[in-house]
Amino acid sequence: MKKKLPDNDLLQASSPAGRSGGFFQYIYFLGIGGIGMSALARYFNAMGKSVSGYDKTPTKLTDQLIAEGIEIHFEDDINKIQSVIRNSPSETLIVYTPAIPANHSELNYFKENNFDIKKRSEVLGLITESTYTIGVAGTHGKTTTSSLIAHILKVAGLDPSAFLGGITQNYNTNLLLSKSLATVLSPVERVGERSLVVVEADEYDRSFLTLHPEIAVITSVDADHLDIYGDKKYMEESYSLFANQVKSKLILKKSIVANIQTKKDFITYSVSDFSADYHAKNIEIKNAEYHFDVTTPNGVFKDFTLGLPGLHNVENSIAAVAVACLMNVSEDNIREALKSFRGVRRRFDYQLKTDKLIFIDDYAHHPEELKACINSAKEMYPGKKITGIFQPHLFSRTRDFADDFAKSLDLLDECILMEIYPARELPIDGVNSKMLLDKMHLANKSICQKNDIVEKVGRLKLDVLLTLGAGDIDTLVEPLKNKLGSRN
Repeated sequence: MKKKLPDNDLLQASSPAGRSGGFFQYIYFLGIGGIGMSALARYFNAMGKSVSGYDKTPTKLTDQLIAEGIEIHFEDDINKIQSVIRNSPSETLIVYTPAIPANHSELNYFKENNFDIKKRSEVLGLITESTYTIGVAGTHGKTTTSSLIAHILKVAGLDPSAFLGGITQNYNTNLLLSKSLATVLSPVERVGERSLVVVEADEYDRSFLTLHPEIAVITSVDADHLDIYGDKKYMEESYSLFANQVKSKLILKKSIVANIQTKKDFITYSVSDFSADYHAKNIEIKNAEYHFDVTTPNGVFKDFTLGLPGLHNVENSIAAVAVACLMNVSEDNIREALKSFRGVRRRFDYQLKTDKLIFIDDYAHHPEELKACINSAKEMYPGKKITGIFQPHLFSRTRDFADDFAKSLDLLDECILMEIYPARELPIDGVNSKMLLDKMHLANKSICQKNDIVEKVGRLKLDVLLTLGAGDIDTLVEPLKNKLGSRN
């Protein structure tokens, strides 16, 4: 039996057998402050549903959700759940993230009382089930690439919806909705008879296997989430499964072709490999902007400009260009979009930019991401001292990639390590920041407690400062910005 949301909603969620039909009036999120969860919460809120939820910690993002009319509490307490939800299991959809622990009392309450419960990825899969979906997957690069694709399509007038894994600087949100939402409460810009949606396809917990996109990009398959996969080969198997679910066009970074097992035809892209279908040539940096040509199967686009730093972002932009070409976007629209794209919050995100000091905040939490960010800073600011504050994310990731983390951090001129942010994990014996520090060869390295960071950094002589990590290091950005800004 199907439980339908109103016909102008994108989601039709299946109900357990024996349950009565009707509309979901209430959507309750466990882990509502997560970047992917919050996009769904905003979606349902825009649909006119009663949206509420729980999260462990207040953040800027949860503050924004509350300001948008979503009720949120921060204690795992059944009594904090609205009574109308507790009394309406047949009208309520529970959405949760795998980061919620199995012993969470609210989650178990919903299980014991026969609520409809779905993972975030399942809900996203249902939302996009009948849409023309463009999905972007990859260990890293997917947030910037998917955001840039959405921006290109917006500039081209295609007016997509987009569920993104970061806050876009151009739109100040992680959810884009068609302009016509205000009148019909659903995205209606169509490809054929289907709504156009861009989604970030998350590999964690094999979440992306709920998606069946028309077009998909895979940006990278570096080992990650080994707490889930156990071995890189199993992660690559999941990416291959995802690739084989693509309905029409598959786009692969040229260097990962051997890692993806598929019989589907695919298109390749690269920043440096001229044998790729889409590749860059004549790359130059002028006034802190990248200028480059893009060779495509149908000709060469001359002198594109990208304001984002880093060769990895040039490569991300080439993937976005490939998608745009498949969507018949004009060269002029692509050119305008690349030049006007301002990036994603916490991706090489400038906080201070003066003659005396550059302060950049970045979400980098994998060795390859750290390497890309640090090398980008060195490339943009040659001869400047690069100081990095890094907060490792997850005990398991720190253990699994300790040697690689050390090599990436050794690229800095000065490194300050914070203690590991545990997220969903319990401590692992012997895995800590001291272990990571001991593996580094950098002379100027130290460990600092979170509460002491601002004062310590305030005493340092700085040229370029990077804050790096996916935990709660972002809560230090404003205090650091205020401290450093006041001395310049």
